[in-house]
Amino acid sequence: MSGPNPGDDAPAFEMAASGGRQVSSAALKGTPYLLYFYPKADTPGCTKQACGIQEALPALGKLKLTVIGVSPDAMPPIEKFAKKYNLEFPLASDPAQVTAQAYGVWVEKSMYGKTYMGMERSSFLVGADGRVVKIWRKVKPDAHAAAVLEAAQAL
Repeated sequence: MSGPNPGDDAPAFEMAASGGRQVSSAALKGTPYLLYFYPKADTPGCTKQACGIQEALPALGKLKLTVIGVSPDAMPPIEKFAKKYNLEFPLASDPAQVTAQAYGVWVEKSMYGKTYMGMERSSFLVGADGRVVKIWRKVKPDAHAAAVLEAAQAL
């Protein structure tokens, strides 16, 4: 597994996102942000994680932290997911896994004895200086928002 380590410059990215938005590391320069990767829109774990982050969004906003979710899904299911759960933060589409590979989260997985490539549920907290502050790998969806809020308060 490659990708950045804490203290490294965060890999650059640019992606289409929900609500007709474009998200990019260049546009976030000087702003702390959370880039969280999730496997598939509107599945139980991903929904739990997204809704937890949405609940924490007012507190994260007070800390001036921008949140972006990233999945390999195409835009139509992402838009549907964002609308269904009233998610106010952008959900980005990374169908060619360019950003996922840069962050080292497009990994080999296995289920029922079969291996396949998929998105590892991971998050990267990036400081206003563009450096990775904290990394969470193999995130537990239900407790993640609280961990992010705690780490963001230390920025």
